[in-house]
Amino acid sequence: MNTNLIFNNTEIAFSLKSDSELERAYFLFKMISIEPLVRIGTVATNFALKAHLPIEGLIRSTVFDHFCGGVSEDDCLVSINNMYEKGVSSVLDYSVEGKESETEFDGAKDKLLKIIEFAKNLDAIPIAVFKPSAFGRFYLYEKLSNGGDILTEKEQEEWDRVVARFDSVCAKAKAYDVAVLIDAEESWIQDAADDLVRALMAKYNTEKPIVYNTLQMYRHDRMLFLEAEHAKAKVGNYYLGFKLVRGAYMEKENDRAEDKGYLSPICVSKAATDQNFNTALNYMLGNLDDMSVFAGTHNEDSSYLLMDLMRKKGIANNDARVWFGQLYGMSDHISFNLANEGYNVAKYMPFGPVKDVMPYLIRRAEENTSVAGQTGRELALLSKEKKRRKSI
Repeated sequence: MNTNLIFNNTEIAFSLKSDSELERAYFLFKMISIEPLVRIGTVATNFALKAHLPIEGLIRSTVFDHFCGGVSEDDCLVSINNMYEKGVSSVLDYSVEGKESETEFDGAKDKLLKIIEFAKNLDAIPIAVFKPSAFGRFYLYEKLSNGGDILTEKEQEEWDRVVARFDSVCAKAKAYDVAVLIDAEESWIQDAADDLVRALMAKYNTEKPIVYNTLQMYRHDRMLFLEAEHAKAKVGNYYLGFKLVRGAYMEKENDRAEDKGYLSPICVSKAATDQNFNTALNYMLGNLDDMSVFAGTHNEDSSYLLMDLMRKKGIANNDARVWFGQLYGMSDHISFNLANEGYNVAKYMPFGPVKDVMPYLIRRAEENTSVAGQTGRELALLSKEKKRRKSI
């Protein structure tokens, strides 16, 4: 197998896209490639939504339908089934953000329980996902992450409810054999989340990984953390599950560190982050008897590295302990070509009401604008497939 050629197969990459969907994708990425347009569009969209202007239909037919599966679980089913026919699974991601009340936290927990119930009889949805801040106040995580702070009696009661939400989701996930990925947060609240997820791993990962934590490898301390977690799991006799990503809050992390006068937790360069990510892949592939990895990456080099490590270590392409993951609407050339080679691949499929999902969509647009080469690569591949179809 010549891995150097796999991701260039646009016929496989875009096999689910009609000609009109291909044109829409090209148009969207072309617009996203223009940074001033993204900034203006973000401001205009937020204003229009707050002013209750009738633009949801336009958003739904363009950027929403490209990056989201639908407004509900049932709404996503057509896309879920179509992708699964090509070997690509789905991770349903209820991408409603910024909630702060107990009622909203309970609603997010109930939504996760519903997703797991929905996934129970669908092989196409082997994994669920949520963010810690969807189940409790940011302030609580921050206070608990600061080793010197102690919760008040009322805050402890509130935190107990957060723990109960986590536990109910993980219990149902284990009962239905659906893995659950718990996303990472900002570094100054991550310690509390890590402590909670570790306890859940010890409780529910007794036969295999069900509960997965997330490692943002742009943090220079995460390899040491991974090694320490491995040692604790060996002592506790439970399995580890980790989603590896590069990270999502770099500017915020660096700005806060500068403002408060402490060493930034972020690696000094993109190259250092890449090395950290790849070192973690090597470590986890060398310890698969103890852990499973979900490699969340749009980076072709890291994807090739993981494929190569699996080949060298004699790990089957479809080994249940190794997953590749990308976002819905992005890097189809990686996802569908990997699936075509028999690897385990899952797309994060966001869904939710159009207005509530807008913060997610804005982040996707900004990410594609800021990540060097990301949008250019998408446009080049889409252009290649358009030319291929015209030549037939």
